[in-house]
Amino acid sequence: MALISTSSHDAAALLNQNEIVAIPTETVYGLAGNAFSEKAIKKIFELKKRPFYNPLIVHIKSVADLNQIATEISAKAILLAETFWPGPLTLVLKRQNTIPDLVTAGKNTVAVRVPNHPVALALLEQLDFPLAAPSANPFGSISPTKAQHVADYFVESSLTVLEGGECRSGIESTIIGFEDGSAVLYRLGSITIEEIETVIGPLKIKTNNEKTPSAPGMLSKHYAPKTKTILTETVTEELELFSTKRIGLLTYQNHFEHKNIVTNEVLSATGDLAEAASRLYNALHKLDHLNLDVIIAEKFPDHGLGRTINDRLERATKK
Repeated sequence: MALISTSSHDAAALLNQNEIVAIPTETVYGLAGNAFSEKAIKKIFELKKRPFYNPLIVHIKSVADLNQIATEISAKAILLAETFWPGPLTLVLKRQNTIPDLVTAGKNTVAVRVPNHPVALALLEQLDFPLAAPSANPFGSISPTKAQHVADYFVESSLTVLEGGECRSGIESTIIGFEDGSAVLYRLGSITIEEIETVIGPLKIKTNNEKTPSAPGMLSKHYAPKTKTILTETVTEELELFSTKRIGLLTYQNHFEHKNIVTNEVLSATGDLAEAASRLYNALHKLDHLNLDVIIAEKFPDHGLGRTINDRLERATKK
């Protein structure tokens, strides 16, 4: 069974042996392995059951290490890195030849970021290589924001999960690439479009690609509970449609009353979108373990982090 550990030294020893370890970041927990090792990377894909056409994010310990991973780094990319790293921003850049094709899904670009979590950074300081680390969950399921989420997913494995507490941002990194000199948003994340555009100006938006995604998180169905989930702007009307079912409700600020509601997870009673984002996945995990007939999720205000939350809920509710 999966083991939750507090020893970064033990985690580093395993990673040095081409094993994989689940690690905390400020966004979600990741399944980490030596980014230069095809053997380790294959283990990540096999444990997650992740398709090989879906690239991984490489985690480095500082901006100074970026040249080990990427080349032809534009001035806009440097400006974004210096502004937001360490932090939940991933840049898609032209790769160095040392990065295996498995990491990049055969593309000539690589996704890279510096995580903003003391445990992850302390671990990276102990290693002579960067870490490739997609979210530590089976492909397509709800991302983990606690060590126990990971252990529950991989209970039949011998995976070591490095304890780092609950993830502070609780939602994946924003992913920015560059095409013909223009900055392109590939995935909405913990840093808002507005924050990015304040630094480098307008973004092009390309957040969906089923067949050859340029970055993680571009598939239409993702982040999904096992329980049937519906996204709606009219909670009261939706409740009546399922009036004979066991209902779990996921809402922004308001608590609803209905005889069939088993529980109502309110993400931020004060209307704080950052708080709501940080609690989203944990709430979905709770609801998904209650043997419900349906989860009804309320659509969020479509700006700032509300737009990111809506993106995750839309992908979670795709058939």
